[in-house]
Amino acid sequence: MTLADETPAPTPLPHADPNLLARRLGYAGLIPLVAGAAFVWLLVGRIDDEPFAFVVRALATYAGLILSFLGGMRWGLVMPSSQWHGAVPGYQRRALWTGVTFSLMAWIGVLMPPHAGLAWLGGWLITCYLADRKHYLELGAAGWLTLRFRLTLVASLSCFVAAAQI
Repeated sequence: MTLADETPAPTPLPHADPNLLARRLGYAGLIPLVAGAAFVWLLVGRIDDEPFAFVVRALATYAGLILSFLGGMRWGLVMPSSQWHGAVPGYQRRALWTGVTFSLMAWIGVLMPPHAGLAWLGGWLITCYLADRKHYLELGAAGWLTLRFRLTLVASLSCFVAAAQI
């Protein structure tokens, strides 16, 4: 019998719905994505290549940062309940691995040519949300899923709209 067998895994604390500040900051975080997609859509073929490339790179980089941030959120949800020693419970192991995976996928998307990278990042933002639907329930953060859905919808659409214009 090991220490892990003797000590039960802690139960995640329930998280309430996001408060007003969290909702406002989440929606404000969409501004660079929506504005970037709008600029790409409106400016394609109308401005010099260098400023246009800057806007596209800025949009892809920000989308990559958001995806990496979402991966880090999983680590933050696991940290309060990681007081155990020994075997790591399955739901926490999955949260840690997928958190790192999303950061790596964000890095790959930023390194790709912009038209492909934006589509890649948009797809991974959706994949992250789909994984979060299960993980947030396991980690006690189900109250955040409605906000996550709305933010993911707008963020991924912004990436796809911009990718389609390049």
